[in-house]
Amino acid sequence: MMRLVSLVLIPLLLVAAPASFGQSKFMTKTGRVTFFSTSIIEDIEAINNATAAVIDLNTSQLAFSVPIKDFTFKRTLMQEHFNENYMESGKFPRATFTGRFVGLDVSTLSTAGTHQVKAEGDLTLHGVTHHVTVPGTLEMKNGQLQAFALFSVAPADYGIEIPLLVRENIAKIVSIRVILIGDPVGGSAAPVSRSASPN
Repeated sequence: MMRLVSLVLIPLLLVAAPASFGQSKFMTKTGRVTFFSTSIIEDIEAINNATAAVIDLNTSQLAFSVPIKDFTFKRTLMQEHFNENYMESGKFPRATFTGRFVGLDVSTLSTAGTHQVKAEGDLTLHGVTHHVTVPGTLEMKNGQLQAFALFSVAPADYGIEIPLLVRENIAKIVSIRVILIGDPVGGSAAPVSRSASPN
C-alpha cells in the first residue's frame, strides 16, 4: 500500500509543482544520489544525477524519486548485475522517499551557512518500504535551497539478495549520499529570508 502511495504521490508532486507551489517550494530534476559499498575484495561506487525532488519549507514536507537505471558504475558488467540481479530495476524502476523535516525552524535559513536538520518518512527500495529517520543539512545559497544527507542502508532489509558467489564483494551496509540543489518554484526564495528577519 505504501509503495502505491509513493508511486502516485511523487509524480503528482512533480507535475503539479509549477502550478500549485508557492515561493517556499523548491524543486530539482538533477539531484545527485551516490552509494558506496566497501569490502575486503573491492569498493563499489555508483552515481545517479537524475533524482527528482520537491521540498516545501512551509509544510516541512519533502519527496524525492530516484530512477534506478540511471545509476552509473565504473564497470559496465557491474552496472548490468546491479540492475538485473540485485535491484531488478525492470520490476522496481524507482526508489522513493516521502516524509518531512522534524522540528524545522525555517527562520534559521536566513543565516548563512549549513543548518542541521532531521527528516523522517518512508523509504521505498526494491518494492519494500521502511520508516526511516535521516540526519542532514539545509542551506540557502544564491537563491537555491541546498539539501545534503548521508545515511546507511542494509540491502537485506529491502529484500535485495546478493548471490553467494559474490557475497564477499558486497558490504552488508551501503552508504547513501544525497545532494539536492533546488530552484524556487513560482517565484524567488526571498520571502523565506524576509519572514526570518528580526522585527
